[in-house]
Amino acid sequence: MKKNSFWLFIFCFLLSSFVTGQSKLQWSEDGLALVRLKKNQLVEEAVETGKDRAVIISEKEFGNTEPFKSMDDYSWHPSSGQLLVFNNTARVWRYNTKGDYWVYNVNAKKWFQLGKGLPAQSLMFAKLSPDGKQAAYVSQYNLYVEDILTGKRKALTKNGNRRLINGTFDWVYEEEFACRDGFRWSPDGKKIAFWQVDAEGTKDFMMMDNLDGVYSKPIPVEYPKVGESPSAVRIGVVDIASAQLKWMNIPGDNRQHYLPRMEWAGSQELIVQQLNRKQNQSILHMTNASTGTSQIVYKEVDEAWIDILPSIDDDYSYGGWDWLNNGKSFLWMSEKDGWRHLYRVSRNGKEEVLLTKGDFDVIEIAVVKEFEGYVYYYASPGNATQKYLFRSKLNGDGLPERLTPVDQPGTHSYTISPKADFAYHSFSNHKVPYITESIQLSTHKNAGGQSKIADAVVQSASRKSALEFFKVKTEQGVEMDGWMVKPDNFDPGKKYPIVFFVYTEPAGANVVDRFGVGNNRLYAGDMKKDGYVYVSIDNRGTPAPKGRQWRKSIYRKIGIVNIDDQASAAKEVFKMGFIDTARVAVWGWSGGGSATLNLLFRYPEIYKTGISIAAVANQLTYDNIYQERYMGLPQENREDFINGSPMTHAKNLRGNLLYIHGTGDDNVHYQNAEILQNELIKYNKQFQFMSYPNRSHGIYEGEGTTKHLSTLYTNYLKQYCPPGPR
Repeated sequence: MKKNSFWLFIFCFLLSSFVTGQSKLQWSEDGLALVRLKKNQLVEEAVETGKDRAVIISEKEFGNTEPFKSMDDYSWHPSSGQLLVFNNTARVWRYNTKGDYWVYNVNAKKWFQLGKGLPAQSLMFAKLSPDGKQAAYVSQYNLYVEDILTGKRKALTKNGNRRLINGTFDWVYEEEFACRDGFRWSPDGKKIAFWQVDAEGTKDFMMMDNLDGVYSKPIPVEYPKVGESPSAVRIGVVDIASAQLKWMNIPGDNRQHYLPRMEWAGSQELIVQQLNRKQNQSILHMTNASTGTSQIVYKEVDEAWIDILPSIDDDYSYGGWDWLNNGKSFLWMSEKDGWRHLYRVSRNGKEEVLLTKGDFDVIEIAVVKEFEGYVYYYASPGNATQKYLFRSKLNGDGLPERLTPVDQPGTHSYTISPKADFAYHSFSNHKVPYITESIQLSTHKNAGGQSKIADAVVQSASRKSALEFFKVKTEQGVEMDGWMVKPDNFDPGKKYPIVFFVYTEPAGANVVDRFGVGNNRLYAGDMKKDGYVYVSIDNRGTPAPKGRQWRKSIYRKIGIVNIDDQASAAKEVFKMGFIDTARVAVWGWSGGGSATLNLLFRYPEIYKTGISIAAVANQLTYDNIYQERYMGLPQENREDFINGSPMTHAKNLRGNLLYIHGTGDDNVHYQNAEILQNELIKYNKQFQFMSYPNRSHGIYEGEGTTKHLSTLYTNYLKQYCPPGPR
């Protein structure tokens, strides 16, 4: 049951050509300018004036060069005067993480291609050494280091293949732990630490390509289903000069635990996070890079599960660890007191200080500014649908300080300058489209002494919006956030059809205050104009910043708690008086598709029509990391997996069901479609089904696919849940 709600999922695919973990908004070394591409030049744009203060690489230098013309991503390295460029990219599972890499040296005014002689479009995660003289990268499951000026290349591993993966990860680590970039340069540039995944003991799931020729083509994917042991993962450190390799000695059976995070702790040690199979115990090990010996420095347990930082904060998906006081302590996030808080933990784990005091959740970390003694982070204590910038002192003194102006309600993001005096600020809410500007952080004003964001909020105050946020409290006492889009020319004295958009699982929330949140891009037309009420509600278990109990009440109860909450909330919405309870539809994608099925099967008296896309019909078919994290081990509580699976309740179908799945879905396998169909056939339940050949989980590949899916969705909805008031 996939972690991303549908629109976040589509957003990820739209960005997939640009997401490599390299390119981020960059500040100049003095923190007074932003480094960005403008008019075919790489420039420094002064924050205070908004004008270009320097040209780093001119349009003439870039010229008509192939690396620049086809550039998908880049990162600027001012200390060595080099631009690292990623182009000719290709998709690996979800993102475009392989392709070609080039380095442009400003002093030499010359392009250097990395990996010459290796297969085109095969390099992954190239990173410059700390001194900028070398680059390391992965190609065809092996790790290489290369001298940039001479092109001399050294293979640091030679045994890589589809089953023995060096420097990157298998499908499930990438998908569920956000582990993609699998190696790290040591701070002194003398060593590289890397993950090795041994998938030899992991079973292949065979997908079939029936479009490539007259004979079907099997496509194997190493995919550990729930209940199956994980691939074996270990961490090695290789010396660049000698190519000698040392494996880190992490205690335990490496097929019964996970190693989702690893970073250097200075140039001689690594810090490694180890999760047990159930993911409810986290251990931090400090390992010696030369001897491989390890020592436990910090341990945490939870009755449900423990989220790792990259799953909360995307900035950590490609590495990073927040060290403080010259490596004597580090920043850590935990829910141990019932809220997601930040702690300062000593290097040996014996001392810790709570930094973010109060009954609220830290949503994610913005930046740590040790020189001024603060950690900046996002939170929203009063409204779980919004996101604001706060800061707390690194010594634990005082209370959190909100920096975002209180008169700017919505969703904010900041990229803060090195000296924390300026920031690149982005904002939107359900009334205001996405806006960005460079500001002075203390005043939230831009170079002209104004604020585009503040002006936009003022202008939107009198603007009517068809979308409204609301709260609903069920008879069981559960209060949930929701949004509702009412039809044009709404008449509360009439009855309207309602369409619920659901996701409901621990990895995605739908009810967020940002622009476009109430849009339904699958609907070919205007739902408001046609006369639908469109609603989404976040149940318990969704990752809203409402505390540990809210999020983890769903443990071992996916398909039960979330479904009961949704049905109870629907009953409360009906009490508003303008809903035609004979015309009630529900739809969702992935985890939302599973919820759609369960709602239709378990509450047929409420939901009359459902459109389910790429759903998990049987929880035992999904991957082990995701499903076991939230449900436990089927060897111990198999009945929970069965009770929460839609196929168990398929016999109760009374309404109208359209089920859609791509046959090339490597995430939620097409197998689920056939399992569900088989159950429905068994009980003579009539339904409609559409398969999309070779389409993946996003069902977007191929000419005409998006239009066809939208037309199918819209026609079915209009036929079985007719629009308009009555």
